[in-house]
Amino acid sequence: MFDLTEVRMIRAWMITAIARVRSERDERGEVAQTVIIVAILAAAAIAIATIIATKFKDKANTIPTE
Repeated sequence: MFDLTEVRMIRAWMITAIARVRSERDERGEVAQTVIIVAILAAAAIAIATIIATKFKDKANTIPTE
């Protein structure tokens, strides 16, 4: 139904970013780490929602109305 290439790319980017944050783990940065991870996940969710909405809109525009 959807070409999930974009979603796979975003997921791979998220996994890499989270791994990078975890590798730089410091006891003083627990709050900062949590904020960064939440921001990354929120950005990914917005990107995925935008991709899906665009695909729905494109598909809806191709449906004949008459």
